[in-house]
Amino acid sequence: MQCRACGANADLPGGPALCPACLAVTGGELATGSKVSSSALWLWTSAPARQALATGDLGVIIKAWRAATGTNQRTLAEDIGYDPTYISMIETGRRDIVDVDSRRRFAKHLGIPPRIIGVTDAHDADHIAMLQFGHSTLRLATLARRNGQGATAVNELWPLVARLEARTEQGLVDRDLLILLSRARAELGVSLGYVLPEERLAAAVRWTGKALHIAERLEDTNLHAYTLRVHGNELRKAGRLPAAFARLTHAAAITSPERRAAVLLQLARITHDPDAFDATIAELRGLAECKASGDEEGLLNPTAIREAHLRGLLATGRTRPATNLLDHPAASGWVPPQWRIIERITIAEVLIASGDPSSAQTELAAAIAAAEEHRLPHQLQRASRAAVGTLPGIAMQAHLALQRVTTLPP
Repeated sequence: MQCRACGANADLPGGPALCPACLAVTGGELATGSKVSSSALWLWTSAPARQALATGDLGVIIKAWRAATGTNQRTLAEDIGYDPTYISMIETGRRDIVDVDSRRRFAKHLGIPPRIIGVTDAHDADHIAMLQFGHSTLRLATLARRNGQGATAVNELWPLVARLEARTEQGLVDRDLLILLSRARAELGVSLGYVLPEERLAAAVRWTGKALHIAERLEDTNLHAYTLRVHGNELRKAGRLPAAFARLTHAAAITSPERRAAVLLQLARITHDPDAFDATIAELRGLAECKASGDEEGLLNPTAIREAHLRGLLATGRTRPATNLLDHPAASGWVPPQWRIIERITIAEVLIASGDPSSAQTELAAAIAAAEEHRLPHQLQRASRAAVGTLPGIAMQAHLALQRVTTLPP
C-alpha cells in the first residue's frame, strides 16, 4: 500500500494509508506495546551476569540468577518442578540437565535465550538474521537522514523498531538485541526531529528518551554517551533547555576523547554564557583541526562548526563578531543539505541583526525552498521567526511552505 500523502510505502497494518513519517508529521502517534522495562532481561545486563552467560554453564548461570534475584534453591526448585538437592548438584557441577525440553524450561524461567545453554532451533537462525538485517537497516536509514532524507529514514526505522520491540515482549532478547534496539530508537528519534514541526517534537524527545532508558542500563559508556547527546539535542530543539543542558553536559563528561567533538558541537548551540561558549568553540575547533575526534555522524563539517559559532555569538549578544565571521566562509566541500539550510537561516539572523535585511532575504528565500524540498518543517519555522517583523513577505513564504509540508492532500 502506498502513502496517500507522499507515495512512499505505507507499512502500518490496520492503520491509515499513511507512511510512518507522514503519520507523525500530521499528529499521529507511532506507538508500540513494549516499554522494555520490567522483563527479566535486565538481570543479565550487568558485567557479572554477562560473565556467567558467557560460560554457557547452566549451573553457573543459575547461581548468577539466584544472586541477582535473591531467590533460594528451594524456591527455584518449587517453581520449576525439581528437588532442591538436584538444583544444588547442578550448581556444583555434580549433575547436568541433558534433555532439551528441561533445558528450555530452565531457559524460560531464567529469562535467557535457550541457545545460551546449548539449545538451538529455527528461532536462533531467525534471531541472527534479524540482527544482521537490523544493523543493515539502521546503517541505510542513518545514511538517508544524513543526506537530507529524514522521511525515508523514519519509514525504514519504524518497522525495525516495532519488530525489535515485539521480540522483547516475547522474551526473545539478549544484550546484542538491546544495543540494536537502543540505537534504532535513538536514530528514529533523531530522524523524527528532522521531519516534525516544533509543536510535535515531543515525539522525537520520547523516542530518544526510550533509547537512553535502555542504554543507561547496559554498562556501555559509548552507547550511553551517544543516547545522552541525541536526547539532549532533541530536548534543545523542543525548547526544554535546562533538561537539554543537563543531558549534554553529562554526555560531555563521560564521552570518549575520540567522540567528544560531536558533544561539544551540540553544547555550543545551547551555551549562552559568553566565556563558556568561547571555551567550547575553541576546544571544538581545536579537535576538528587536528582531527583528534571521530566524525562517525558527519557532524564535524566546517559548515556545522561555523553555524554553531555564528549562532552562539548572536545568542551571547555579540552581533559585530558574528558579522565579522560572515567574512570568513567555511572551507569548501560537500555538506549535507540540511546543514546548508540551517546555516543559511543562521546567516540571515546575523544579517538582520546587523541591519542588512536585503542580503538576509536572499539567504532565507533559498533556505525556504530547500527546506520544503527536503521536508524540514522545523527549519521553515526558524526561517519564519527570523523574518517576522523585518521581512513579512518571506515570513509568509515560509508559513505557506510549512503548510504544504505538514498538511495532507484532500
